[in-house]
Amino acid sequence: MDIAELLKGRVCICGKNHTCDIDKVVIAEGAINKIYDLAADYQHIIVVADKHTYAVCGRKVAELLKEKLQDELVFEDNLLIPDETAAEKLNNIISDTTDLILGVGSGVVQDLCKYVSHTRGLPYYIVATAPSMDGYASSGAAMIMGHMKVTYNAHVPQAIIADVDVLKDAPMEMIQSGYGDIIGKLSCLNDWRLAAAVHHAYFCQYVYDLTMQMTDSIKNDGELLLKRDVTAVKRLMEALIGVGIAMAYVGNSRPGSGSEHHLSHFFEITGIMNHEPYFMHGTDVAFSTVYTCRMREEILKLDIPEQAQAFDRAEWESKIRSIYGTAAEGVIALQKKAGTYNEGEISVYKERWNEIRNILKDAPSADEIAAYLQSVGLDISDFEKMYGAKKLENAKWYAKDLKDRYSVLWLYYCLFYRSDLCGAGDERI
Repeated sequence: MDIAELLKGRVCICGKNHTCDIDKVVIAEGAINKIYDLAADYQHIIVVADKHTYAVCGRKVAELLKEKLQDELVFEDNLLIPDETAAEKLNNIISDTTDLILGVGSGVVQDLCKYVSHTRGLPYYIVATAPSMDGYASSGAAMIMGHMKVTYNAHVPQAIIADVDVLKDAPMEMIQSGYGDIIGKLSCLNDWRLAAAVHHAYFCQYVYDLTMQMTDSIKNDGELLLKRDVTAVKRLMEALIGVGIAMAYVGNSRPGSGSEHHLSHFFEITGIMNHEPYFMHGTDVAFSTVYTCRMREEILKLDIPEQAQAFDRAEWESKIRSIYGTAAEGVIALQKKAGTYNEGEISVYKERWNEIRNILKDAPSADEIAAYLQSVGLDISDFEKMYGAKKLENAKWYAKDLKDRYSVLWLYYCLFYRSDLCGAGDERI
């Protein structure tokens, strides 16, 4: 994959001028040794890391910056959460002369630097410490604000520096997570087509094909990644950055995030609120992809749906409050604003049932996804043991409410939970 070529963008037949504002992407052995020259345009740099990533290479990055280093922020939390408190700590060390924020880490450090740099009108670089997720090149900053998972439209980094010597030695669970995040594209791309068919959502065949190409390039590399094969690790990082560029092309996370991500967000949000364990983001995405593919298989067994009943607002709100606790009002408000429950979906499903079925058929089977995950050492039974039947059931029905994006979760909910939740009744939330 030619990342440099992707950074040039393209004028597309979909009607969009696809662009990505990243200046530099360096994926190579020894890449961090180039950090001083890569930051030639900046003189007052703040380095941000957590205690783990600082030990891996953050300290070395700070030393290599020499006189350009203005300050360091090293979070000592065992589990850093990108919330209001973390953002405030970073904001507090930014001065009038700061001209660059340089994050050293992966998902959480990346999102935090992206969010704060955007709000402060500053550029940022990211030095990747693990091939663990696809957000390096995306413009979305996934934060947890008011106990809600909120993705802000921020900006892309000016540079991504990925040292393969560092990446290959990342904890195996982080390599598995990155692989899992890519495997999740086999679900979200299907959701994108489904949204285009049901809601006439914007769809770009070029970006779809590009993302599928990157997914195909890595899906058979599970065993190589377990061996920390340098070529496979580099290929994984290229795919993760490539997907981020694809998201930048369309201006949102559609090419990289769908039903499988909504389930992942559910486990993270409820885990944080209830002080319960949860998997790394990409690992949850991977396991959740098995479940969303099972949902598609169940839907394909159905005949054309026929009718819907009145929507029971009180029941729905009661369930949301029991599941999401302090975050419930935000979830309810989001769905009020989105108006998704107001849509008369049954008539749409009946009209386009054959098209919907053909789209769902194109997704891999749950068994295929489980086999990919097994190749990289991820066993779906671990997912089921971690969360248990009740949490998995709640996720299946209510993870969709965390986002205002249509996916197979809405179709499944409408057809299997209660047909009255398709919005054909007179009640409105």
